[in-house]
Amino acid sequence: MTEVESLRPLAAVAVSAVAILGILAAHRRPNLRESVTLVSATVMFGVVASMVPGVLNGTVYVTRLDEVVTGVPFVLRADALGILFAVLASFLWIPTSLYSIGYMRGLDEGGQTRYFASFAGALSATMGIAFASNLVVLFVFYELLTVSTYPLVAHDETDEARSAGRKYLAYTFGGGVAVLAGTVLVYVAAGTVGFSAGGIEGLTGGAGTNVARLAFALLAGGFAVKAAVMPLHSWLPDAMVAPTPVSGLLHAVAVVKSGAFGLARVVLDVFGPDAIAEIGAGLPLAGLAVFTFITASVIALRKDNLKRRLAYSTIAQLSYIVMGLALLKPAALVGGLLHVPAHAFMKLTLFFCAGAIHVETHTDRISRMAGIGRRMPVTMTAFGVASLGMAGIPLLAGFVSKWYLLAGSFSAGNVVFAFALLLSGVLNIAYFWPVVYGAFFETREGSDEKPVIDANIGGYWSGVADHYAGGAFTDGGHGDEDDGGWKKPGWRGGEASPFVLVPILVAVGGAVVIGVAPATVYFFRIVRLVVENVTGVAV
Repeated sequence: MTEVESLRPLAAVAVSAVAILGILAAHRRPNLRESVTLVSATVMFGVVASMVPGVLNGTVYVTRLDEVVTGVPFVLRADALGILFAVLASFLWIPTSLYSIGYMRGLDEGGQTRYFASFAGALSATMGIAFASNLVVLFVFYELLTVSTYPLVAHDETDEARSAGRKYLAYTFGGGVAVLAGTVLVYVAAGTVGFSAGGIEGLTGGAGTNVARLAFALLAGGFAVKAAVMPLHSWLPDAMVAPTPVSGLLHAVAVVKSGAFGLARVVLDVFGPDAIAEIGAGLPLAGLAVFTFITASVIALRKDNLKRRLAYSTIAQLSYIVMGLALLKPAALVGGLLHVPAHAFMKLTLFFCAGAIHVETHTDRISRMAGIGRRMPVTMTAFGVASLGMAGIPLLAGFVSKWYLLAGSFSAGNVVFAFALLLSGVLNIAYFWPVVYGAFFETREGSDEKPVIDANIGGYWSGVADHYAGGAFTDGGHGDEDDGGWKKPGWRGGEASPFVLVPILVAVGGAVVIGVAPATVYFFRIVRLVVENVTGVAV
């Protein structure tokens, strides 16, 4: 690898940080405020994407600043693993921003300026996590991500939202303290906290092995909080009180993925596979991951609220990544790392669909969604496709990552883990299929399937799109969510506005492309490079 001095890693972090100022300044001009959001998201992705060809050719882009603490430099470093996370987050910020405009305006949400500013802050912190060159810099941005996402979790300002926000802070700051303690132990044991492909030399051996075990337990435990590994997961379902685009951010793009990314840095670039095997940490971590994805899948079966069912699905799916890292075999590492973008596209699709249903029908309960596929066919088809991908059906992103995870399980001699993966796929079908089946093949009780249009329909964004939130369809005499009815605003055929629908199609399209032609996708090429750098084995 060749290091090249560049300001691009810093620019990727700075773009959305500067955008916060523009968003706040434009608080009285919503169109301008949201234009700033879209432009900054596009520019950020452009900066990150410009580094991909060089990284694939062995170049590492480095921005050197001052020292964080004595002996620990503040350096941003765009290597292969960092680029994987940064490309994913920066790209998905674009459709998420577009979706946020349709969602927030469609529901006439308050605090929209704070919302978009916090979103920009979260993406800036995410870029910092991706490009951190050592554990201290990673810790700084990891905590900034917590701070910037708290206003999003507590956005609704209800007692429930504030309670969820406090729980989120307690868990994630607690995890941050564990990360800091583990970082100090690594520095004591090795004299450095800088990332190195394959692990830091001299971290284990002799009396230092016990220190390394404790450091790994603290670091893995701290990052496992945001990765929602059981029993550190309970903040995540409660955070579903946040607006749906925030749920997408939490589950698919930034927060939970930052936990998985932190674990990847610890396993691959702090300890390395050899040291993990030496301290005996791989098997217990993999076992905990298996327990998490089986248990969370069983719990998901019982959830009637769609977002909470998706929350437990996220808890399960993230542990696939953890298991792949813990098995330490090249194929398993490829599967675990590839599941980062695969899950992101699929889960973002599912949350976008859940949000579209909420905007259009004010319905969140699965038991009240019978027949909704006939009203929102594009949305529910996308939901069905993403659900199949989550279950590992071929030609979708989830199949590719799970194939490598299965291969890695067998190569590690862990047939039990392979069986657990297959069982988890069955459970995925069990909790997603009723949603899809009910949407397309059931009819709501008392419904004549002929919506009546209320006359109160007007414009919601002058000069851009017609208002689809002012009126209501009522179905068979039913009223609002409280009595089981659908409050259905009048967009074409019941679908959401283009600001909501287009991001859904982008996200599900990504899941299909990764599944149909994985070898042609940059994500797959980057993952292979990461694993080759760490293990020395071409995959």
